[in-house]
Amino acid sequence: MKKVGKVVLCFGFLLLFLAGCSTTMNTPTSKVEEFLGKYQNMDDDVTVQLDQVLEEDNSMSDEQKEKYRSILEKQYQNLSYKIENEDINGDEATVDVEIEVLDYATTIRDAKEYYEEHKDEIEAENEKEQSDNDNVLEDAAEGAEEAVEESAAYIDYKLKELGNVSDTTTYDITFYLTKADGGWKLQNISDLDLQKIHGLYEG
Repeated sequence: MKKVGKVVLCFGFLLLFLAGCSTTMNTPTSKVEEFLGKYQNMDDDVTVQLDQVLEEDNSMSDEQKEKYRSILEKQYQNLSYKIENEDINGDEATVDVEIEVLDYATTIRDAKEYYEEHKDEIEAENEKEQSDNDNVLEDAAEGAEEAVEESAAYIDYKLKELGNVSDTTTYDITFYLTKADGGWKLQNISDLDLQKIHGLYEG
């Protein structure tokens, strides 16, 4: 199993990233294609890490975790990309890629704004639908931002909206690689580029 990691962003969504990909093809472009293909094909590296991330998360109920899993799987399976350029300079290389992903960023922004404006009615509806939900905000006085992030009603609303996303957006990513022991290796992917892969980047 290759090395896998996660990134936790301020809005509470966990992002998976993969590193240390290996392939019989040895070009910078092939390394990038393998990296992105692992997401598209729901490779074992992705599914195992997704299981681990969900198991360790304490902010969502089991039902919310399953919805979150479906949302991430939908994103990965709908990811497409186009290789724009490969530039090799000695033992260093860059690969420019245009990726197309589901536009989760706009939905999260809109959901947050709508929730803040209609918080009472959304939470009232949530209580009717999930009267046994124990994941409630303990201290609403800690600020509007924290209230939005911690509310079970907001998480439910955000997941519902994300589940309905069909619009896509495109981002440009430059992948950096180095050559060692005769093989090309991807350098660490930045948090901003991970956000792009997950459709969560607002630039």
